[in-house]
Amino acid sequence: MKNFRFTALSQTFDRQVTPVHFPSDKISDYYGSMAFNMKTMREYLTKEAFQSVQMAIKHGTKIDRKVADQVASAIKAWAISKGATHYTHWFHPLTGTTAEKHDAFINPVEGGKAIEEFQGNELIQQEPDASSFPSGGIRNTFEARGYTAWDPTSPAFILEHTLCIPTIFVSYTGESLDYKTPLLKSIDAIDKAATDVCQLFDRKINKVHVTLGWEQEYFLVDSALYAARPDLVLAGRTVFGHSSAKDQQLHDHYFGTIHSRARAFMRDLEIESHKLGIPLKTRHNEVAPSQFECAPVYEEVNVAVDHNQLLMHLLDTVSRKHHFKVLLHEKPYDGINGSGKHNNWSLATNTGANLLSPGKTPIENLRFAAVLVSILKAVHSHEELLRASIASASNDLRLGGNEAPPAIISAFIGAQLTRTLDEIEQLPSHKGLNNANGKSGHISIPKIPEILLDNTDRNRTSPFAFTGNKFEFRAVGSLANAAKPMFVLNTIVAEALTAFYQEVNSLVRKDVKKEDAIFEVIKKFIQESKAVRFEGNSYSEEWKEEAARRGLSNHANTVEAIKAFISEKSIALFEKYNVLNRRELEARYEIKLDKYVRKLQIEARLIGDLSVNHIIPTAIRYQNTLIENAKGLKEVLDSKSYVKLSRNQVQTIKEISEHIAEVKQYVEEMVEERKIANRIENELEKANAYCYKVKPYFEKIREHVDKLEMLVDDQEWPLPKYRELLFIK
Repeated sequence: MKNFRFTALSQTFDRQVTPVHFPSDKISDYYGSMAFNMKTMREYLTKEAFQSVQMAIKHGTKIDRKVADQVASAIKAWAISKGATHYTHWFHPLTGTTAEKHDAFINPVEGGKAIEEFQGNELIQQEPDASSFPSGGIRNTFEARGYTAWDPTSPAFILEHTLCIPTIFVSYTGESLDYKTPLLKSIDAIDKAATDVCQLFDRKINKVHVTLGWEQEYFLVDSALYAARPDLVLAGRTVFGHSSAKDQQLHDHYFGTIHSRARAFMRDLEIESHKLGIPLKTRHNEVAPSQFECAPVYEEVNVAVDHNQLLMHLLDTVSRKHHFKVLLHEKPYDGINGSGKHNNWSLATNTGANLLSPGKTPIENLRFAAVLVSILKAVHSHEELLRASIASASNDLRLGGNEAPPAIISAFIGAQLTRTLDEIEQLPSHKGLNNANGKSGHISIPKIPEILLDNTDRNRTSPFAFTGNKFEFRAVGSLANAAKPMFVLNTIVAEALTAFYQEVNSLVRKDVKKEDAIFEVIKKFIQESKAVRFEGNSYSEEWKEEAARRGLSNHANTVEAIKAFISEKSIALFEKYNVLNRRELEARYEIKLDKYVRKLQIEARLIGDLSVNHIIPTAIRYQNTLIENAKGLKEVLDSKSYVKLSRNQVQTIKEISEHIAEVKQYVEEMVEERKIANRIENELEKANAYCYKVKPYFEKIREHVDKLEMLVDDQEWPLPKYRELLFIK
């Protein structure tokens, strides 16, 4: 019988470093060359068209159809000059990936010829078949109509000879069927709310932008070894695998020298990313073997999300050229660190200020304090909703695994800011604070330095940590579409900022001085959000007990976590800011339940298949070899010598038999539970059945399979082992 594991290993050892061909000595020479960015727009668009697009980007104004024709003509000319032959509306459906349908620029004309055409209506709107995209009951299966509409705020780009136009995706009746639509609405909501608060301090501020800098973690595995692991291919993670004698315990991979094969891949990835205008800047080894991270310079959140989705596509396509497969699953290997997508979130104004950076003046520090406490208030009020925003079957395996934040949402701001907020909370009035000149009677917070110089140790156990000029949402999973946690965060902060502004104005209307009113609301928000602040070890059992006393939730699995999306509190929030309505939220809840079930269903089938068709037959064959060997010993040895020499073999035969029996029994029980679950029609009940009845068998089966791996002859074992998967050859 052919052993695919050893075939894969032989192919792996034959790998050579793929040479990297740089398009130029300088990145700046080709950066953004495949994106229809500002520079390209100025070159190709008429003045009228350029101004119209800029107004749409900056102020959300609609683009006239006549202007759209001009833009379409210009973008077509640019795309064809870059070798594009097709165009597509590129969108983010609720599958979690991206989607596209390609159409050629050509149209036939008389004489058997063709010309390239691209009209304004083709740029602005298309009607892809929506029948197979998840809708959560928004439309019937036979109702296939859906619309994509151009998002001018995110640059179009060329990928593999195709012009890709970022778009939203909505149903025939107007409901959102994607992640971009609620993100754009949440951006508008927080812009208005934050601008109102900023104008309490500076009337020059009339626009607030959300910025995002993501950090993408991933694993590399040789493509031949990947192909020899059906679980990696079909589920993205290993359902079996005994730990390697050496993995991450020496911490020698973290920030270590990058392997030449991995470095060659990274160089190609960066070249392709830079062509598309993705500002990748950082690359390094992560903690686990063959785990890496890349990160760009921060961008406006909508563009950053699009660039992250695009980068995940590039990770896959570029890695294949280097005989690698990128694993984006949050926990591809048991027992070692998983992968996240840290979302570094902040707010910037039209004046160039970062609202999460303490300023040079007392009034700027006061504004910083107002924004900071509003964010803390938002996190405290909606910690369950934030937890729901990062929930998935795969991220459940990572959260709380001693390398990722726990399922309890808390905020870390560091000792210095904690002391400052505690001092403010204890003051009877703002008169305990002085301005920069030491004169009382004017509110200011001079205690906050302009730059919070390493005032924290970057608490890695915190899911939502302040890191100097931004909040880092560390709990987001590596597979996730970043738009989901971002539109939730934007919306809850918009609500808190709105409340701050309204409460200040309410006090002012009661003849309270504005400075006094601002101080009182800051103090009130500090008191109301204090329970969500935690500076200690979020992994500890003590924190779980303390969090429960504080009234914070601890939803360990997706089924429990995502209920927050359909609470009356959440529905009222999203409807108030026109981000999502009740029907859209209920639909997304149904989609999440269905996806959770299908993920576990696939893994259960995989575990059953690998156990019955690969592991058990291999173990039985090796067991038979031992039995034959024991019989042979009995024929050539006297009884005393036989008993002495065969003792270990007999014991191994017995252990193999016991593990085979346990695997077989647990697989049969799991299959029966799966059949029962599959007959359940209610989605929540089905998800609960998979979560609490089917899933517990995964670890039970794995325990015995992993022990068999250590008993069966290495030459017989059918699956590449962790010691082979984790280390690049």
